[in-house]
Amino acid sequence: MNKPENKFIKKAIKLSVENVKKGKGGPFGAVIVKDNNVIAKATNIVTSTNDPTAHAEIIAIRKASKKLKNFNLKGCEIYASCEPCPMCLAAIYWAGIKKIHYAASKEDAEDNGFNDKFIYNEFAKPLSEKKIQMHQLFRDKALMAFKEWQSKEGKIMY
Repeated sequence: MNKPENKFIKKAIKLSVENVKKGKGGPFGAVIVKDNNVIAKATNIVTSTNDPTAHAEIIAIRKASKKLKNFNLKGCEIYASCEPCPMCLAAIYWAGIKKIHYAASKEDAEDNGFNDKFIYNEFAKPLSEKKIQMHQLFRDKALMAFKEWQSKEGKIMY
């Protein structure tokens, strides 16, 4: 049986393989679908753009948001050639995408040199134990922006 999602995940996988051949970035592809229609597709272009955030899922989210003229991708699903990394997973949540379909696992990615386990581990550590030092400065001054936000009329919540 050829389910609709099969063609979308196959497209994401095809994009990932083509991306390796083109040398644009890592072996990752993503497709965003709404109402059974492809809204956006993308590949990882980290190395060709020198942008560490240019993962396939992130680029696909940017394209879909632009096409739909909305930062909320409610009603969309994402098909990824690999289980999303922590950054992409967070972006998927922020975008309001409710379903993720993926092919390769994060363990498959790790077996091929893409290890995100250390990031998941870092998230769980207390601030004092993180590899990247975090130092808070001028909190009271920064809170002024939130105060302005609270009193702003017509603000768009997200």
